[in-house]
Amino acid sequence: MAAFRYIALTDSGATAKGVIEAESARHARALIRQQGLAPVEVDAIAQTADSGSSVLRKQRGRLRTTALALLTRQLATLLSAGLPLERALSALIEQAENDYQRDILAAVRTDVLAGSSLATALNAQERDFPEIYRALVAAGEQSGDLAKVLDRLATYLEDRASLAQQVLTAFIYPALLTLVAVLVVILMLTYVLPQVVAVFDQSKQKLPLVTVLVMAASDFLRHWWWLLLALLAGGWWSYRRALRSDVVRLRHDAAWLNLPILGRLQLSLDTARFASTLAILVGGGVPILKALEAGAATISNRALRRDVDAAAVRVREGAPLARALSVPAENSSINKHVRGRFPPVLVHLIASGESTGNLPDMLQRAARIQTEELQRRTLTLTSLLQPVVVLVMGAAVLVIVLAMLLPIIEINMLVK
Repeated sequence: MAAFRYIALTDSGATAKGVIEAESARHARALIRQQGLAPVEVDAIAQTADSGSSVLRKQRGRLRTTALALLTRQLATLLSAGLPLERALSALIEQAENDYQRDILAAVRTDVLAGSSLATALNAQERDFPEIYRALVAAGEQSGDLAKVLDRLATYLEDRASLAQQVLTAFIYPALLTLVAVLVVILMLTYVLPQVVAVFDQSKQKLPLVTVLVMAASDFLRHWWWLLLALLAGGWWSYRRALRSDVVRLRHDAAWLNLPILGRLQLSLDTARFASTLAILVGGGVPILKALEAGAATISNRALRRDVDAAAVRVREGAPLARALSVPAENSSINKHVRGRFPPVLVHLIASGESTGNLPDMLQRAARIQTEELQRRTLTLTSLLQPVVVLVMGAAVLVIVLAMLLPIIEINMLVK
């Protein structure tokens, strides 16, 4: 049996969409006609490792983290209630929010009905299900407690989405404030200031130095704005192109971690992701080397990711995880005098977990500590950004106002 997505017409001429399982496209059309519908389009949506022409490959959609968390939570609940995996997937297909989710779930269910495990079916959809997800599902199937593992996985995805949303929300107001400040300054330079100063140009009065400089900036902005935009766009394009080089990106990310505020923010974010990923994978029975590989994939900073890859090599050679993470990748041997990039609290908690045999709980505690630190640093940064933007905007407006008022003051002095 394969899954087919169809578009059909009802007796009244309305359009009906859905997913149906059949042995072939011809069989699917027959089943659709039995429902009193006239099939218009029927496409196979099952995607396997060997299929290169499926509908899913033609679609550009992708499951968001929030949607994946919701689907995982629903699947965990249905399995905990005692439903077989096939029926649980069928229920999710009926409740899918859009066609893309419905097609993904139908393709997974088709592979499961064909005899594949859920992890194998998800491997065919690797674009929508990250490696940590597939690894944990495989561990859950091997342990025979898939529902519990999916429940923990749903919590992990929800926490990760919540953390990303908190960071994004914290920077929305400073970004809007900066945008408004820039627009106000541009408006004053390109419209207000030229109209005021034009009066003094006609009087042939010698203008103050501040007014001359501000008017020069105004003329440049009004006549050469396209050049400024081109320079900004070219600089951004060059920057992004340079980061495509692995060497440049590695040096850039390593230097970024050394920044006073932004570097610590990046470190806290990546450490929280890495620790929580390791916690859920190790707690789910995934081997430590596989867990490190999946954990490294969640780290956005290349320098930190390289440190994790080097730590995995040391762990494979027999070193404890805490010692392996305590030195950067640039150091070829484990040297206690060389400090790694990861926070000491993470290394110490991992060492405690390894010595007590309670590594998942210690990793979870480290993730919670780093999340709280990230929230504090984000609040501190946004609290600093707002007054800085206001002060810079006030200074720019003050200079523009002075450029307009100084000629008026000089005229009044001459009149007197």
